Amino acid sequence: MPHVIHTLTLGLVETNCYLIADTDTGDCIMIDPVDEPQTLLDHIAQHGWTLRLVLATHGHFDHVLASKAVVEASGAPFYIHAADLFWIENLPERGLRWIGQPFPEAATPTRLLTDAPEVITVGSISLHTLFTPGHAPGHIAYHWPAQNLVFSGDALFKGSIGRTDLPGSDYETLMRSIFDKLLTLGDDTKVLPGHGGATTIGVERRTNPFLLSYE
Repeated sequence: MPHVIHTLTLGLVETNCYLIADTDTGDCIMIDPVDEPQTLLDHIAQHGWTLRLVLATHGHFDHVLASKAVVEASGAPFYIHAADLFWIENLPERGLRWIGQPFPEAATPTRLLTDAPEVITVGSISLHTLFTPGHAPGHIAYHWPAQNLVFSGDALFKGSIGRTDLPGSDYETLMRSIFDKLLTLGDDTKVLPGHGGATTIGVERRTNPFLLSYE
């Protein structure tokens, strides 16, 4: 079945939202409801898709700002790891600390993901969860074996890695997540990160300065 992935880069820190659609059935999965909910909903409607599921890689504000509006408008369930609940709770107050004005409330999760790997399936789309903490305690990457790609969230970027100076983050934990979960996927695996452009596991293994300097 033909599939497409559309990337919408939105919000305060230019965060990537990924829309995965089966063009035969119109089933659509959203990974990271980043911001500007009407832009996201309009894009889905313009292509005649039906949003079936909203997934978060983690709970930092720039990855969930549109979650409540998108979920309420579409009726799609919303999944996030249990360890990142503290990030999405009281999201308006977090906005006061970050930008001096409240953020919108986050959606109430329909289901809390765990550390255990599982396969999340919507129609012909099957994503494998990879528990990859370090940038955030409940960070999840989503591997799509059938398309040989991984949505890496803020764990691994083109030429960089996720921040580890935030509450609940840890450098050693992040590096172990990258080496044990992401680099084992194979060099030709395409990486679609939470910020910036796409890359591959092989390119990052050979050139990423953070990986090359890690001992």
